[in-house]
Amino acid sequence: PIADKSTYLADLVTLMKTEWPANRCVNIVCHGHSVPSGYFATPVVDSLNAYPHLLFAALKHRYPLAVVNVIVTAIGGENSEQGAARFEREVLCHRPDVLTIDYALNDRGLGLERARAAWVSMIEAALAAGVRLILCTPTADKTQLPGAMEEERRPLQEHAALVRSLAAEYEVGLADSLAAFERYLRAEGELSDLMSWINHPNRDGHQLVATELLRWLPM
Repeated sequence: PIADKSTYLADLVTLMKTEWPANRCVNIVCHGHSVPSGYFATPVVDSLNAYPHLLFAALKHRYPLAVVNVIVTAIGGENSEQGAARFEREVLCHRPDVLTIDYALNDRGLGLERARAAWVSMIEAALAAGVRLILCTPTADKTQLPGAMEEERRPLQEHAALVRSLAAEYEVGLADSLAAFERYLRAEGELSDLMSWINHPNRDGHQLVATELLRWLPM
């Protein structure tokens, strides 16, 4: 099973509720590709409406005593192999308490075997450093439109399944972004409601991801 939402980050929730001088800074790092980077309609970068900033704003509202940083180490266009290659020097150097990883949208170009190896490399390095992880399934793109051909839909679904399986294997957190998008579509919403570009969410799409992440940091 994946980690238990009620206990996985409970110590950090307690810390973020703690008054000065008994508290300390909590670092949350968002690693990945263009979506956490804040790319909307490329080349526009709208960081303030992307899920790392929405997460930060929500945490400050939820925990007004907290000293918290949300640090973005994402690079547009990158896949998980590239992210793994710079993981120690550009991600773990921030000493994250919590790390989110979001590469599945771009990993379709790598294939499942190479993507799995890269994700495992990052997961095991983070766990060895005592970092708590929340793995993110991909946000949707045009291939997930209702009525799209199965061969178009399959790669994104397969990479989402890979992320879910890794969260279960390593018993870490999971933010199932793709499932959140699919719930919206099943409720008769339109994918265009959530997208700023063919494969980048708008603020409403990013809010779905932020909401999934916030489930791991309950009141």
